[in-house]
Formats: sequence, structure tokens, C-alpha cells
Amino acid sequence: MKRRLAILSTHPIQYNAPLFRLLAAEEAMELKVFYSKVAEEVRFDKDFGQEVVWDIPLTEGYAHSFFRASHAAGRNCLLEAIAAFAPDALLVYGWNFPGHFKAMRHFHGKIPVWFRGDSTLLDPLPLWRKGLRKIWLRWVYSHVDIAFYVGSANKKYFQWAGLSDEQLEYAPHAVDNEFFMRDDSRRTNHARLIRRDLRIPEEAQVFLYSGKLEPKKQPLQLAEVFSKTFSENSSVHLVYVGSGPMREALEQLARSTNNIHVLGFVNQGMMPSYYRLADVVCLPSFGPGETWGLAINEAIASHNCAVFTTDRVGCSNELLRDPYTCVVSAINVSDWPEALKKLSRHAILPENRRNTFVSHYHFEQTVRALRAHLIAL
Repeated sequence: MKRRLAILSTHPIQYNAPLFRLLAAEEAMELKVFYSKVAEEVRFDKDFGQEVVWDIPLTEGYAHSFFRASHAAGRNCLLEAIAAFAPDALLVYGWNFPGHFKAMRHFHGKIPVWFRGDSTLLDPLPLWRKGLRKIWLRWVYSHVDIAFYVGSANKKYFQWAGLSDEQLEYAPHAVDNEFFMRDDSRRTNHARLIRRDLRIPEEAQVFLYSGKLEPKKQPLQLAEVFSKTFSENSSVHLVYVGSGPMREALEQLARSTNNIHVLGFVNQGMMPSYYRLADVVCLPSFGPGETWGLAINEAIASHNCAVFTTDRVGCSNELLRDPYTCVVSAINVSDWPEALKKLSRHAILPENRRNTFVSHYHFEQTVRALRAHLIAL
């Protein structure tokens, strides 16, 4: 007999769609995803500063429905629809969204309520605020039966918020590795064309920043340190892929140098080629809220990139033992130049490094965990 799993999420997200399709293909499972936002609520991305329409399918291959949970009537319809589906368990992605915590409270004690989130304790808070947050979160998570944690920093957060080890199941953050790894020859040729268009020598080392150009990710600080460290060095280049409020300042700095390039937003379908342009992926976030850093997963899967990141990024603990990663302080940039110099000297990385990474961070781990818990009900 098939077990029914309901998933509550905000809206279609490029990182979740491949996982939902895998779950829908499970013989022992019947899946339906309930979205708490409608398309017009999420079409304009305020951080990118533009309307974003992804060029990869986000709603194909699994059953789903949309609700406007920001309104009381929409929240009620959402709860009624979940109940009508009669799930054996409800998996909630994040609690601090309209309708999500209400659903957790409504179904707790009736069916197993499972939770997926990636929050950490990496961003410091005043003691009084941290204490109040702990009290509040212990009550929130008292409505959760099992939490699926993405990494060590996330696990510590759930433990701090009152969940026992028996309530925690490892389901690592992942991307669609096969999508980023395939068509390597074609995408590598495209990357060469991008280099040529940017007048980057074929033998030059390329650092790539991929993501929103917003203050908490510190893209301007990276550019300033890079510019001082590799001033007019044609053998080392920094490329920005993304858009956001910091773009104008970055473009102004880039105009004064020949080795910093600001390219703007690139859609998901083209990103594997841009990752193949790079030798090093950069995620210099200060926070708050850099709970993992999936751009790093994408870059390693695409091109086995080395990594420059900070201690405020959620996956930094997992990467500390990787010899091709430099984890630097998010608040003190004095150690950034040496780390950048070290990474600029790396030759081609061994293929087993990428193979080891993608064999660990893949969707099947989450599928197995959910399947096992469903079967056990």
C-alpha cells in the first residue's frame, strides 16, 4: 500500500523541484506538494531587483496546488486541501511563512509532522534576544515529530531548539548533480567562448561569485580585497554572475580595473557553463541567513571548483577538511588576501575530490530517509 506524503512549501524553487520529482517517482509513495504562495507573489525577486522566470521546469513531474496563505481564507483552504489529501505524514519546509506554523499546529497529534529547514546559530545575537529566541523556538519545534537536518551547523540549531537526537534525521543539502555534470564537452566549449569574450587568457585563474549582489553576501568587500591583492594582474580574474543592489557599486569598481567583470543575472540553464569558466567559487557572506551555500554544491558538481568562503556560511564546517577550500573570517578581511593567493596557485584538482563530494551530497539520501520513515508508520 502506498503511503501518502504531503509537502508544504512556499513556492516552486529550483533546488527543490528535482527532489520532488524523485519522490513522486517512488513506488511506495504518493506525493502532493502544497504551495502557500501564488505565482504573482513571488515572480518579482526584490533581492535580484527584477522579475525572475527560471528556464528550467519547476512544477513538472509531481502533483501540486497553490494557495494564497497570506489571507485567512487562503490559509483555511490550504488546511482543508491537505486534510482532503489524507496524508500519512506532513513535511513542512520552514515554519515562519504564512500558513506554515498554523498547519504544524493544526496537524500535530493527528498525523506525524516532519520539518525541513536549514537555520543555524552562526549569526551572533545579543544574549537577551538569543534567550527569547530559544524559548520561542522550543515551543515552535514542540509541534515537530522529526526534523531532517542538512548539515552539522543545522543539527546543532535543532538540538539547541529542543529536539532530541532521536527526532533528527540527516538529509544533506544537495543540488541536481547530474544536471550540472552532464554535457561537459559542450559546456566547456561555451565557457571558453565566455573567457574569450571577456578577454580572459585561457591560462588565467578565474574566481567566480555567483548569487545575489546584496550587502550580507559582501560582494563589494571581495572585489576590493581582490583588486588590492591582484592589482591589474592579467593572470587572475574575478567574475560576478548575479544582480542586486550592489551591482552598480561593483560595476563602478570594475571600470577601474581590467580583471574584474560584472555580468549580471544568468538563468539556471546556463549556469553550468559559467561554473566551468571558474577555478574557484567565492561565497564571502557575512550573514545573516547564509544557512548553507548551494552555489558551492553547484560549482563543485559542475567543474570541481576550489572554494573561498567564510565562517558564517552554513556548509563551512563540512568543508574545513577539504584542502581545496579556504574558510576565512567573515568580519575580519585581513586573512582574505593570503587565502586568495593560495587558491590562485591551485592547478587542476583531482577528480576523486568531486566524486567524493557529489556521492555524499545528493538527493537520494533525502529520498531514502523519507522513504524509511514513511514505511515505518
